[in-house]
Formats: sequence, structure tokens, C-alpha cells
Amino acid sequence: NMLYTDRDLEACMSKIETVNFHQEIEAEGVRFTAYNAGHVLGAAMFMIEVAGVKLLYTGDYSREEDRHLMAAEVPSAKPDILMVEATYGVQIHEPRLQREARFTSTVHGIVSRGGRCLIPVFALGRAQELLLILDEYWEAHPELHSIPIYYASSLAKKCMAVYQTYVNMMNDRIREQFHVSNPFVFKHISHLKSIEHFDDIGPSVVMASPGMLQSGLSRELFEIWCTDRRNGCLIPGYCVEGTLAKTVLSEPKTVTSMAGNTLDLKMSVHYMSFSAHCDFPQTSEFIDTLRPPQIVLVHGDETQMRRLREALLRTYEQSTYCPEVHMPANVQTVEMKFRGEKMAKIYGSLASTLTADELAAGGVGAGAGAGAGMLVSGVLVKKGFNHQIMRAEDLEEFADLTTSVVTQRQVVRYGGTLALLHYH
Repeated sequence: NMLYTDRDLEACMSKIETVNFHQEIEAEGVRFTAYNAGHVLGAAMFMIEVAGVKLLYTGDYSREEDRHLMAAEVPSAKPDILMVEATYGVQIHEPRLQREARFTSTVHGIVSRGGRCLIPVFALGRAQELLLILDEYWEAHPELHSIPIYYASSLAKKCMAVYQTYVNMMNDRIREQFHVSNPFVFKHISHLKSIEHFDDIGPSVVMASPGMLQSGLSRELFEIWCTDRRNGCLIPGYCVEGTLAKTVLSEPKTVTSMAGNTLDLKMSVHYMSFSAHCDFPQTSEFIDTLRPPQIVLVHGDETQMRRLREALLRTYEQSTYCPEVHMPANVQTVEMKFRGEKMAKIYGSLASTLTADELAAGGVGAGAGAGAGMLVSGVLVKKGFNHQIMRAEDLEEFADLTTSVVTQRQVVRYGGTLALLHYH
């Protein structure tokens, strides 16, 4: 059952509006603010407020600063509900510097033995990260300058133009480097349009999409190179069950080509996660900082979500902070009940009649319990998400409203005498 169709997607295109990080938008009773999510350039998490209840939806996010992106920020407002990704469950990522060193040494080892190195990637995100690492490594190793590096994705090339334009949205390292030269104009890396334009005559490094070897150029090159033990395939991110990328991680002796032929798998296969999703320490630290009473786990398979849920419940079982943790299946409804407090500010002459002691005690609009039992009479005005109390005569000045007097005369038909009406 499809949740939406291609026609639904096309109808949405004209409704897209761009917003800035930290820009507050209100639409039909819903208020939301975007925060940097760190996952890829422009990725955002959203704080959504409806009827006083705040929900933070992280989407894909990363709390680790990498070669070019800032880490996801922590909103100052505390959410009532945190909807957070559970992609990696309780797994712990390898430290970044250690991971980068292992990546470059693996690539170096493959090309040094005369092999071709295939790196299947998605067009956006990790591709740019890995290209920065490789270009810097090649620059520091003159013995590699004769070995070409290619990125082979038309979409990645379009994405590169965006990266070259929005350097100001990246981390301090990239912005400082930009004062010297644009770090995304690579010295040792070229774009490869298609396999027909590829002169495969010796060692090389090719970064090609798609990232899970389902089809396309990455799959074509894999099938050409997989039978040579000098070659290597380096898988840099998350792989879904059922894809070829996931299959080759178990190092089978043979694989099936797209044409249905059996191919010997002799090339070396390596895995190292450059995936820009939070691991367990990042997720638990993020939750502990925000401390939402309700947590909803999404974007993960059932096993990973269950492990994460159990780990979070164990973490807080002896704590005064005891969140409810939900892990709903797709299209499953989650119901929560909230008792929201509404606060109203007093304006105009009504405020001037309250004594300083009454205002200090809390009055209307103070925290729970303050000024309890004090009665204030006025007109309650709701403007967006704010409530105000004032006297009717102050409406025009403080609420841009006008008052009117309605005079009504009632007519009653009477058939008796005037004397009877006069005396009775």
C-alpha cells in the first residue's frame, strides 16, 4: 500500500518554500523552527509546536563534526516529544581520525599492488567527505600522483556545484580553507561521465553510485573488477539487507551478475562506516541533554530499535528521569496525552490596578501555583500562540480590536387599556 504517488510528489513541488535555520514559521496553528542536523549539507531537524506541545523531529542527524560539516546542534527549547532516528541502534562508530587513517591506508594498499579500488557511494553526503580525504592524502603522497581518482555520478557533479557555492554553511575548517582556495575544486580528482569515457589501463580509484551496488556504474565496475584479486571494493556506509553491497560483506566465493551469470569474487572487500548517522553514545548524550518525557524511535530495523529502546530504559531505570520510549511500526499510530498550561499576560489599565505584591506573587501568567486563587476579570485575547487579558476599553490600543455598543429595543404587542398598564 503506497502512502503517496508520483502525482502527489509533483503536486508538492510548487508548494516548496525555503527557510533558514532558526527561522520561526507559523502556519494554521502550527509553529516550527529548523535546526542544523549535520547529516548532509542543508539537513535540518524541526521543532514543531502545536497547542503548546513541542515535538523535535531529528530526521537523519549526526552529532559528530566531520571534514566539512558541523555537528547537529542541540535546540535551546526542551521538547515534550523527541522523534529520533535509530539507524545504528546500540552500535558505536570507530573514532573519526582512526577511521580516516584506515580508509586511506586501505586505498593506498590496493592501488600499490596494481589494483583498481571501487568505492560505491551515494551522490550526496559521504561522497564529498571521502573526496576531501582522498584529495588531501594524494597531495601528501607524490608517489600516488600518477594514479587517477574519479567520481562517476552526474548527480554527484550537480551536488558538487552546490557544495562549492554554500561553503559558508560548513564548519570552521572549510571556511578558513576557503580563504586560500575552494576545497571542493579538487587537484587530483576528475569527473567520469560514463564507463565509455573510462580508460581502464591500470591502477585507479573510482567513486561511483549507487552506494549499495544495486545497478548503475558502481555495479558495472564491480562485475568487471571482482574476478581480479589485485582489485578491491571499499564500502563506506550503511547497507540494506538484500542488496549486493550487504551480500559481499560476508565474502561469498561467487556473486550473481545482473545478467544472471555466476562470477568468482576474488577482489578484497572492506567495510568502514563513514555514515553520517548517530551511534549509541551520540544518541544517548543527545537524549540526556534534552530529557524529553516521550521518545519515539524511527528509521531503523526492528532489531536495532528494540536494542536501543532496551538500552535507554536500562540507562534511566534508577534515575528520576524516566521517559516513555516508543518504537512504532510503519503507519502505526502512537497516542500521547498532555496537560498543557496556558499563560496569559495582563495589559493596560488592568495591569496597573494590580499591586506590586500581587505581581510578585505571580498573578495571571506566572508559574504553576504562584498567585493561586487570585481572580482577575477582563477580556481574554488569543493572538497566535500568545494569550492576553485586558479591559474592554484597552482592546483597541493593545489588541488592534475595536469595541461597539449594540442598543436593542424590544416591541411587545398589548391589547389592554392604558389605565390597566399604568397601574399594573
